[in-house]
Amino acid sequence: MNAIETEKLTKTYGSSRGITELKLTVSSGDFFGFIGPNGAGKSTTIRTLLGLISPTSGSAKVLGLDIVSQKNEILSRVGYLPSEINFTSGMKVSDVIKYSADLRHKNCKDISDVLCERLGIDTGKKVDDLSLGNRKKVGIVCAVQHEPELLILDEPTSGLDPLMQREFFDILTEQNKNGSTIFFSSHILSEVQNHCRSAAFIRDGRIIVSDKVEKLEETGAKKVTLSGGFDTDGLSGINDLKIENDVTSFLYKGDVRLLLKKLAESNLSNVNITEPSLEEIFMNYYEG
Repeated sequence: MNAIETEKLTKTYGSSRGITELKLTVSSGDFFGFIGPNGAGKSTTIRTLLGLISPTSGSAKVLGLDIVSQKNEILSRVGYLPSEINFTSGMKVSDVIKYSADLRHKNCKDISDVLCERLGIDTGKKVDDLSLGNRKKVGIVCAVQHEPELLILDEPTSGLDPLMQREFFDILTEQNKNGSTIFFSSHILSEVQNHCRSAAFIRDGRIIVSDKVEKLEETGAKKVTLSGGFDTDGLSGINDLKIENDVTSFLYKGDVRLLLKKLAESNLSNVNITEPSLEEIFMNYYEG
């Protein structure tokens, strides 16, 4: 059984675009990154999958359950971290965490205590006094403490400092090793490259590529950076061409022999040919 499976899932807001005919499959036990810039449709996808908003058309299942008719059971079995965290004013952090556990009829105190210590959370504080980062940390505890089958996290690292981001991903990795499927959205490509096994890339409400991260990295393209005068005329397979002062850079997927011949004929002071980063690969998808 797949953890998430959609078929032509569409959500529109009147004449405004949300998501369009999404076909997405997330295998059980996967560590999956959902990538795209702000406004691409990541949060709309997540809220639709959780039944928090109704789809316009299409269908989807989460943990084998229909997102429309079985949304309450989905919410009981999933851990969810929204991109923006808000709590009921006047509550203490400890009350919020306990309330989240009580909603699922579970005693999570032992686990929540460990998580709070690892994330440096003062449970005696009022939620009104928390910074963005500390609200996000409390949200992480509420999402993880009941050890859900599926964790859905929307831009989870925003507001977290680098040390807390590292601890957060350590927690996710442990949950994944214990059997939880991880699905998180991000516009930070290095997070996906460093932690995910699979990823999908969404643009303007549509998924344009979805595969194993290692497959996405195996495009066959090379990142070429050259210092000195270089004329790209006669070379095909060039993308993302940039020329600044005497430095020329581009992604190259053409005939390597032609490139080497061209380099040998040019007056260059430096040549650097490397594997492109995931960010450069995906930006090439966007520009295409």
